[in-house]
Amino acid sequence: MSAQNKAGLDALLTPEESVVVLIDHQPFQFANLNSHEPTMVVNNVVGLAKAAKAYGVPTILTTVLEERGGLLIQGIQDVFPEQKPINRTLINTWQDERVVDAVKATGRKKLILAGLWTEICLAMPAIQAAGEGFEVYAVVDASGGASVESHETAVRRMVQAGVVPITWGAVLAEWQRDWAREETLPAVIEIQAQHGGASGIAYAWEQQLLATHPGSAA
Repeated sequence: MSAQNKAGLDALLTPEESVVVLIDHQPFQFANLNSHEPTMVVNNVVGLAKAAKAYGVPTILTTVLEERGGLLIQGIQDVFPEQKPINRTLINTWQDERVVDAVKATGRKKLILAGLWTEICLAMPAIQAAGEGFEVYAVVDASGGASVESHETAVRRMVQAGVVPITWGAVLAEWQRDWAREETLPAVIEIQAQHGGASGIAYAWEQQLLATHPGSAA
């Protein structure tokens, strides 16, 4: 990321400038995910995928050796049922020309990445793409490593290379930017209700209370 875009309004994400790549959210990788609770990463990456679809952000799915490591988790595939993930042999996604060509074809420079594991399949493409002129954002809570140390060390290493760490909820908020943006508001509410944790539960409760008629049984 260039110095001029590290701060100020232009440093924030917009749907029109963003492209998302989701990397290797597969059973084999989840089996050795120890930096986070695996179900939390599943929740967050599916929420991120749904947000990208809601805002029309191009999203590229990729797996590594899926015939051995397993297919992409169903929650992500269900968001993009028509898309077949790019199945690689290369560990570094950014060395696979099909992935790079798909990103470049969008004409967008704000590259949002999430992947398993952070220290390998996220860090390697993030660092390389940042060196090639992309503004790279690593969604750290939709990613995870083989240990807490692995994940945190990788995040520090990416930051040194100019990659911006971000959470999936922050991505969603920056894409929405204004609650008066009514065309995407229904999708945001649904995503938050499904994947927003306690906030989603509280919203459902609020809807329940609003639907309660005066004088009805408690």
